[in-house]
Amino acid sequence: MSFIDWVQETRDRARQNGVVSAAKAGAYEFYVGGLRRINTVYSKGENIYDRDWDLLILLDACRVDLISEVDNDYEFLDAPGELTSVGSSSLEWLQRTFCDEYVDEMQKTAYVTGNPFSYRVLDEDDFLVFDEVWTYAWDDEAGTIPARPLTDRTIAAAREHSPDRLIVHYMQPHLPSVPDPLSDGMNAETLGQGKGWESPWKLLRRGELTYERVWDAYRANLNYVLSDVELLLRNVDAERAVISADHGNAAGEFGVYGHPRVPLSVVRQVPWYETTAIDEGGYEPDFDPETNVSDTIDDVEDRLSALGYR
Repeated sequence: MSFIDWVQETRDRARQNGVVSAAKAGAYEFYVGGLRRINTVYSKGENIYDRDWDLLILLDACRVDLISEVDNDYEFLDAPGELTSVGSSSLEWLQRTFCDEYVDEMQKTAYVTGNPFSYRVLDEDDFLVFDEVWTYAWDDEAGTIPARPLTDRTIAAAREHSPDRLIVHYMQPHLPSVPDPLSDGMNAETLGQGKGWESPWKLLRRGELTYERVWDAYRANLNYVLSDVELLLRNVDAERAVISADHGNAAGEFGVYGHPRVPLSVVRQVPWYETTAIDEGGYEPDFDPETNVSDTIDDVEDRLSALGYR
């Protein structure tokens, strides 16, 4: 955001929400803007392709300490580790992960994604299989893409194509929380009326939600997606399966909330759990994707707004 953009946005906030609220929001954006500039010289992190794995399960915006709270409840989370991510946001992670240096590996990869930022960076020629599930399985009421369509499409990709590498990019535990939304769901109709979705992290920053309330919803969303991860691991074959994340999430550390491009360890450090997946053949995916689905750019931006990126 340029200085002129910041001034204009602050003026708009003042008209809509009052001077005091606009001043606080403007000061926060100015502060985060300074951290973004520092981030440009921060460690580049470690690319996922520099590690050994057959199946990579990405949990969007999953903090290391969050998953450590629940890992004893899941047998497949018994070998914890960490990775310094190449990005502080999904867009930055995509840009730095799927780059020219790893073209050969990408051609051996099936990438199944629920993250709408894929449209800004990637196309079907980049991978062996490229399935943008968010384009046809988005849930307007929930304001996100549920886990099960991604699980089904990943199982289908594994069984139909047997790729050397397989990535599934779930949107959880990134808020909104499917089991505990904390606010009204976002949908295309309300977005079209100019009403944006208020991220619970923003509500926490403004004191409208407590830390405990947001964290409980965040954890519930992680448990929600991990139940699908458990199903996935019983229905694909992978000698080395990894559960990780594209980036973490700040919850007030150094005054930052969410995951802007900032050099904070809670945003850049992500979990790295190694396990094994075996296709027991006990589950047949029943999700049937729509055909010839093509979102407009406005549709995609609406989905990003629903995730709190606008």
